[in-house]
Amino acid sequence: MNRERESDAGVVHPFLDAYLVGLPPSRCVDCNTYVKFGALRGRARHLYDCEAVATGHYARRDDGGADGTPRLLTAADSNKDQTYFLYGLRQDQLAHALFPLGGLTKPEVRSIARSLGLVTADKPESQEICFVPSGDYRDALRERAGWQPEDGPLLDADGTRVGEHRGVAAYTVGQRQGLGVALGEPRYVSRIDPLSNTITLARRQDLETRTFAVERVTFVADAPPAANDSHGFRAAVRIRHRTTPIAASIRPASATEPARGGRWIVETDEAVWAAAPGQACVFDDGDVVLGGGRIARAAATSTDAASAA
Repeated sequence: MNRERESDAGVVHPFLDAYLVGLPPSRCVDCNTYVKFGALRGRARHLYDCEAVATGHYARRDDGGADGTPRLLTAADSNKDQTYFLYGLRQDQLAHALFPLGGLTKPEVRSIARSLGLVTADKPESQEICFVPSGDYRDALRERAGWQPEDGPLLDADGTRVGEHRGVAAYTVGQRQGLGVALGEPRYVSRIDPLSNTITLARRQDLETRTFAVERVTFVADAPPAANDSHGFRAAVRIRHRTTPIAASIRPASATEPARGGRWIVETDEAVWAAAPGQACVFDDGDVVLGGGRIARAAATSTDAASAA
């Protein structure tokens, strides 16, 4: 298997493309869906007649779905759970996936590694981007996508120009650090518009919402849960890794939305903060992962257009 080619097509190029249009990506979701449980499983089965792919993800699976179909379950160690990055797995992928660490805690895993004399038993954890040696994604944008920072207007929520940014690809929704403005009350990035090369700021409370759209939705069972009523189905949603799930109603944006790749509307019982376009939103029913998608960019308003002008 040409690992570099598969990684470039399924992970690196989408990663770079997303940043260039102001949508910070969920690179680990793409890596798991298209590389580890896609290309790797396919090649292993073809070359070695392997029945399954085992990974070190903190996740569990069982066959408790309808007619004994596989389900994706959160890990026993909630502090290490990685199912946020696995929501995109299909039934055929999950059926051939093994998660031997899913029922263990991290300390238990380290203890086992020590007992086996493994040199990685006490290896520090890394949060770096595996294909960006410097750790700064902007280096990858320059070197692999030809990105050159272009300064542009930094606007307050009312459209007042309060400074300049260093290029839209260097910012994410919810960001506070590195804005270079002092306005008395803290400001956060609330909107990124690559077409007008404009960054809009807002107060923290202005980034709270109870309704947002999720696109490219997929379901682990290959079909959505049965609707409880006209509001669709109930689930808990996670809009970031390691955040507290929030109860919500989830419904299709239209009567014809497909179970894979469609657009759905999420209405949360409590406000969520900084639902960043491009990031994953995962649907849970207790410890069962139902599926998820990518948070969609809000439609531009007439106020936005006037401010950019």
